[in-house]
Amino acid sequence: MINVEHLGLTIKKKQILNDINLTFKEGNIYGLVGNNGCGKTMLMKSISGFVKPTSGRVLCNGKEVGKDIDYLADTGIIIETPQFISYYSGYKNLYLLSKVRNKIGKDRVRESLQLCGLDPDLRLPVRKYSLGMRQRLGIAQAIMEDQKILILDEPMNGLDIDGISEMRDLLLKLKDEGRLIILASHNSEDIRILCDVIIKMDKGRVIGLKDET
Repeated sequence: MINVEHLGLTIKKKQILNDINLTFKEGNIYGLVGNNGCGKTMLMKSISGFVKPTSGRVLCNGKEVGKDIDYLADTGIIIETPQFISYYSGYKNLYLLSKVRNKIGKDRVRESLQLCGLDPDLRLPVRKYSLGMRQRLGIAQAIMEDQKILILDEPMNGLDIDGISEMRDLLLKLKDEGRLIILASHNSEDIRILCDVIIKMDKGRVIGLKDET
């Protein structure tokens, strides 16, 4: 469980987030909606531990992010455009990432790529990937270690119709397995199909909360 308590963020005297209070529970998908600049991405960064809030706190299972823990553990994250080593293949990129924690082996890397519609034997360097292929690769790295929490900023960006359908099915499957998923999307269909709770933001505040369960 993640608890966001009275979270505020000010950058260069500009209020980015203002008194955010939210609870996120496992086995649910939460959708952040709102216009560009409303604070969705900065909220995700604050929850992840990438940005330190000016006020308030984020708790994960009772531990404060930035104090008791540096960042959310066991979390797969896509925020903004995923970055990879451009001259390596998708498989080699993920294999190298997997060696950081040594939690998984080559078979799981291959399986994650296949789950996201990518061929693990494709030798093409990532610099020649389409936007949709890069997005699939980003999702693969976010799930490859069976992360219990997923924080996904516009995960369908660049995907074609078939790719969107495949990723929706995958996210619903992961939810059914008990994952906690927080996503932001401008696509109302993504939000309608995927989300158990819809969180509407405007000017750094939560202005609406709709529970679809």
